[in-house]
Amino acid sequence: MPNKILLTGILVCIISFASFAQNKKKNDKKELPKEVAIDPIIEVSEPINPLSPAKAAFFSAILPGLGQAYNKKYWKIPIVYGAIGTGVYFYIDNNKEYNRYRDAYKSRLAGFTNDEFYLDSQGNQLTTPRVTTEKLEDAQKFYRRNKEISLLVTLGLYALNIIDANVDAHLLQYNVDENLSLAPHYKFNEFDATSNLGLTLNFKF
Repeated sequence: MPNKILLTGILVCIISFASFAQNKKKNDKKELPKEVAIDPIIEVSEPINPLSPAKAAFFSAILPGLGQAYNKKYWKIPIVYGAIGTGVYFYIDNNKEYNRYRDAYKSRLAGFTNDEFYLDSQGNQLTTPRVTTEKLEDAQKFYRRNKEISLLVTLGLYALNIIDANVDAHLLQYNVDENLSLAPHYKFNEFDATSNLGLTLNFKF
C-alpha cells in the first residue's frame, strides 16, 4: 500500500513537471513583430522603363510638346510652340510675298499693266511701274529662298522637339548614386611649390 502511494506521487510529479516544461517552451517562443520598420536611409529606386524614351519621342512626333508633358517638363512646352510657331510664321509670310510678286510677274508676261506695282499709293494708274519686271524676278528668287529656309528651320525645330523628349526621358532614368561620384581634384605640393590637377573617383560600398 505505501509503495502504491509512493508510485502514484512520483507519477503525478513527473506529469506536472512535463506540463510545466511544455508551458515554458510555449512562453519562450519569440513572436514576430506585426510591423517591420524600414530604415529611412535605404531608398528603393524605381524600375527602369526601357520604352519610356521611345514613348516620349512618339508623343512629340504626334503633337509637339506632348512628349515634354509626358516627361513632366511643362516649362518646355511654351518654348517648343514658340520656336515652331516662329518658323511657321516666317514660312507663311515669305510664301505670301512670293505669291504676290509671282502674280504680278505673270500679269506682266500676259501683257497686262494693271498689277499693284502699276498703281501709286492712292490707286492711280502709273505709266511706268514702281517695280520693273527684272526686279519682280529677283523678288521671286529672294522670297522663294527665304520660304525654303523657313521650311527647313521649322522641320529642324520639329525634329529637335522629338530629340529633346527622347533624351529627357533617358536622363530621367539615369541612376545618380551618391555612392559613386567623380569630382575634380586639386592639391598644392608644398615641397616643390607645384600644383596637381586630376579627377577623383569615389566608390562607397
